[in-house]
Amino acid sequence: MTRKTQVGLIFGGNSSEYEVSIMSGHNIYNAIDKDKFDVCPIWITNDGYLASKEDSFKVLENPKYTVENPHKVANISNLIELADLPEIDVFFPIVHGNLGEDGCLQGLFRILDKPFVGDDVLASAVTMDKEFTKILAQRVGVPVADWISIKRFEYEDVNNDKRNYAKVSEKLGRDLFVKPSNQGSSVGVHHVTNEQEFNDALEDAFRYDDKVLIEETIHGTEVETAVLGNDKPIVSGVGQIINAEGTFYSYENKYDDDSTTMLQIPADLPADITEKVRSNALKVYQATECSGLSRVDSTLRESDHQLILTEINALPGFTNISMYPKLFEEAGIPYSELITRLIEYAQERYEHKKTLLHKHD
Repeated sequence: MTRKTQVGLIFGGNSSEYEVSIMSGHNIYNAIDKDKFDVCPIWITNDGYLASKEDSFKVLENPKYTVENPHKVANISNLIELADLPEIDVFFPIVHGNLGEDGCLQGLFRILDKPFVGDDVLASAVTMDKEFTKILAQRVGVPVADWISIKRFEYEDVNNDKRNYAKVSEKLGRDLFVKPSNQGSSVGVHHVTNEQEFNDALEDAFRYDDKVLIEETIHGTEVETAVLGNDKPIVSGVGQIINAEGTFYSYENKYDDDSTTMLQIPADLPADITEKVRSNALKVYQATECSGLSRVDSTLRESDHQLILTEINALPGFTNISMYPKLFEEAGIPYSELITRLIEYAQERYEHKKTLLHKHD
């Protein structure tokens, strides 16, 4: 009998997207090809504790389930739980946000010398930082919204012009978005049109990050596409986010049951626009050195029909309403097969990396 690949499915974490991660983990566990893979769930609790396999199964069934961290020292001793698992062949992280898709967890996998699904350390860190993504996108000719970044030391200087709504508006206009540079799922994001909203938005955004972006608002339709693969990636079709009038794709509109947002797959767009979305996505995917998977989000500006990059999400959600798996399902790759391909791409990249020299031969 052929030995099954042992997959370490890691979910949870201490980010604002904790429950989304658990929902994604639940879906992946249920959909993975059990004829090919044995899955070991690995739950990182909200306070950063690596829970037991038994508790990890429990939280997959009940996202509200909690355990107390038995370790009194908050350090690498938490990793002792990994010793109780069978030998893991490949890790499948679905930990969103902070410490999950920013390169930290990926660095641990590299230290453990194990293949893992998704971007490597550099691409994870770069795509998590919205400003660095913008800079690299511009280098390959992909338009982005004009912006100003403000760091905490600048924010703490009451005389800094970046805190001044009137000064900022001279460059970006009065209609703005304020967002943490290193967060996902619209957490800490605010649409502002006056000084009071601007001041409140900055204060809230700095609760989540030490660098905040102030962006011009791009009015138009939000479109998304998905990319899969390593050196020769494939790009899915295009989906469209249709928001209710006067709203944007907030955290609540992404995940709440009473969301006012609708996902349209495939997007009802002209063929040339669709191909431009896909072409830009591939450029940004390669410029940021992504591998495995990413979802690329843009806005089709209503004034001139130009595509403006919003962000690249290197570890997109895998819930039952997530755009990434839905786009590839529309492209002819069912959910279960998509998971299999992601694991195979992880193993392929790992085997290639093992051929590289790190010292003189």
